Amino acid sequence: MNIFYKPLLFFQKHGYYVCQRIADRLGIRAKVVRTSFMYLTFVTVGFGFALYLFLAFWMRIKDLVYTKRSSVFDL
Repeated sequence: MNIFYKPLLFFQKHGYYVCQRIADRLGIRAKVVRTSFMYLTFVTVGFGFALYLFLAFWMRIKDLVYTKRSSVFDL
């Protein structure tokens, strides 16, 4: 368990320090910066999934609207 706990503490300590530095530079609380990063992560993941669904729907509609022409060699 210790093998996982030490790296976790290291990344938490330095990750929170980065958020604290950004917050100090902007003059806001660090909690706001961390929350903003979390919301931004959810938005980007949601945008990718929505784009995937839109493109899948668009390709399905395109296949239904445009019919494939028969070849001249199939006469």
